[in-house]
Amino acid sequence: MSTLIKNATIIDAESPFHNQKKDILIRDGKLEKIANSIPKKENYTIVELENLHVSCGWFDTSVSLGEPGYEERETINKGLIVAAKSGFTSIAVNANTNPIIDSKSDVEYLINKASNSPINLHPIAALTQKSKGIEMAELYDMQQSGAIAFGDYNKPIENDKLMKIALLYAQNFNGLVLSFPKNNTIAGEGIANEGINSTKLGLKGIPSLAEHIQIARDLFLLEYTGGKLHIPTISTAKSVALIKEAKKKGLNITCSVTAHHLTLTDDELHSFDSNFKTNPPLRTKEDVKALQKGIKSGVIDIITSDHNPIDIEHKKVEFSEAKDGVTGLETAFIAVNSVLALEDFINCFTTKPKGIFGIKNYSITEGNIADITLFNPKTTTIFTKTNILSTSKNSPFINKRLKGEVYGIFSNNQLIKN
Repeated sequence: MSTLIKNATIIDAESPFHNQKKDILIRDGKLEKIANSIPKKENYTIVELENLHVSCGWFDTSVSLGEPGYEERETINKGLIVAAKSGFTSIAVNANTNPIIDSKSDVEYLINKASNSPINLHPIAALTQKSKGIEMAELYDMQQSGAIAFGDYNKPIENDKLMKIALLYAQNFNGLVLSFPKNNTIAGEGIANEGINSTKLGLKGIPSLAEHIQIARDLFLLEYTGGKLHIPTISTAKSVALIKEAKKKGLNITCSVTAHHLTLTDDELHSFDSNFKTNPPLRTKEDVKALQKGIKSGVIDIITSDHNPIDIEHKKVEFSEAKDGVTGLETAFIAVNSVLALEDFINCFTTKPKGIFGIKNYSITEGNIADITLFNPKTTTIFTKTNILSTSKNSPFINKRLKGEVYGIFSNNQLIKN
């Protein structure tokens, strides 16, 4: 099988062809030739699209799929298709299923379900048994079976000693520990950012302090234990400052932010639309600006969709009763591309997350495996419900003008086009 990509602008700082417009010939899953012009042949599959750009394949570090247990929200097969058409060649899948992914066999189940897919599925196994935060799960066994990191999705580890032991133990096999940034005692029963909007709307607030206290605790523990810590989905200006200071100290700390926290504020809550109910909650304009600055400066390492499909029975209800979570794969790129320059954030989709989670990154260089995303960063569109590919439709970007278009991917010797 041979695929010829014509007139593509290559976006890959590690490639000798960075920012150059080239033809790319892929044969048997490898980048055989990259040149100014490659002649078309009858047996080639030709990809020739308006303002075509290609980069290393995108990697989403926080994707929730319903299966096993919540197939009505999203099956693994459907989720993989959504990821491919959204530009992702690799995804890290969270452990928030039923049963929780907390054993070797659970990890192997996920990997086997994705075999022969164009998408590389990498499980994030639970840090604690059944994600209850009481006893540590069998981390080493799960890593040997293919788990790339360990975390209880959207659940903080409240037991300080348990977190300390996890950071110490994981060092024995270079394991990556995730810690969700929320202090439940401070957050209480809050459902929205504590501030002017929550007060006006009569919604119980979650103060930023709940995030800051948890991050500060984790950083103190990391400084004591050593090891690798990743803090997923930060949401405040102070969190950026705390992590910036920790990095200056030389701590092995990384963090991510969601596409919706980079683009939306708690002003959206005036509609009481439960699609804007997220965990952590949407914050203020000042927080959004600080998060965007954190991407540009390199303090924030990763942008994730934090894709979490929720079925209509649990989402289209009163705001206070609705489950947290948004579908985000389809909009991750086009949302961020609407507020940031491509060169400021593309590494947060590609080389940075792969390096942190130990995933091989294939630069766009002759002889390498073809693992690429195809897109147009310039087009604009109104994102509507009909654009949602996921089984669940809980997107916060419905009817919003977004910038960019994903054309597809080439991965695992398969071309997927929209």
